[in-house]
Amino acid sequence: MTINCLGQLIDLTTPKVMGILNITPNSFYDGGQYVTEKSILNQVEKMLMEGAAYIDLGAYSSKPNAALVSEEEEIARLLPVIKSVLKHFPDTLLSIDTFRSEVAKVSLDLGAAMINDIAAGNLDDKMFETIAKYQVPYVMMHMKGTPQTMTSLTQYDNIVKEMLFYFSEKIATARSFGINDLVVDPGFGFAKTLEHNYEVLQHLALFQTLDLPILVGVSRKSMIYKVLETNAEDALNGTTVLNTIALTKGANILRVHDVKEAVECVKLFTTTKIINY
Repeated sequence: MTINCLGQLIDLTTPKVMGILNITPNSFYDGGQYVTEKSILNQVEKMLMEGAAYIDLGAYSSKPNAALVSEEEEIARLLPVIKSVLKHFPDTLLSIDTFRSEVAKVSLDLGAAMINDIAAGNLDDKMFETIAKYQVPYVMMHMKGTPQTMTSLTQYDNIVKEMLFYFSEKIATARSFGINDLVVDPGFGFAKTLEHNYEVLQHLALFQTLDLPILVGVSRKSMIYKVLETNAEDALNGTTVLNTIALTKGANILRVHDVKEAVECVKLFTTTKIINY
């Protein structure tokens, strides 16, 4: 199972780690930490050294009830960071976390390698067209509504069945545009209750029927720290546990704040898989 990133065929048979870099003032865990060029470059270097295959760059917080950010502001935040990262680390595979086609276009023109869309095209009807033009990998996440409304849209008869149908429709649409490299993301924490999140995780292996790579992003989320009665800062161990469960159920990409721990998780998992008794 491979995806084509700027001419590189990335083999996802061995799971890969995507490091999160939020250049926002209000992200739920690391908001406001990376605002200077030095702090951003230091964090990118750290994640690359620890084994991140991708750096996922976000300039619009998608946490529940997050404040709206204009397209102009999102672009203004992203552009200098993309330029600086690729100047200092030119081989970096940058994923851009955006649901706006214009933001995607500007980022791809500067050398980004992938688009990570929380709305899978639902919030911008030009997104599929843009991805098809640039032929980059496209991560399609499951969400209902917007970050501002999703907490009220958690009604399902059968969440896994409805999500599989959602993805089958999105895949068909993407293919009709000629998009080749697709990744699905179940969207843990997006328009889902705590119970829904664990139901989806329990049945994650069913998403392999879509025959596409699966990205899992549970890093330090409330589905962990609410159960453990702690907070995002103390949710690293819980993150590792759920990442391990996700790997056993077919996850191909782990999207995380803590790269070193996730890389170790993958290494131990793959070592366990290849040992023949």
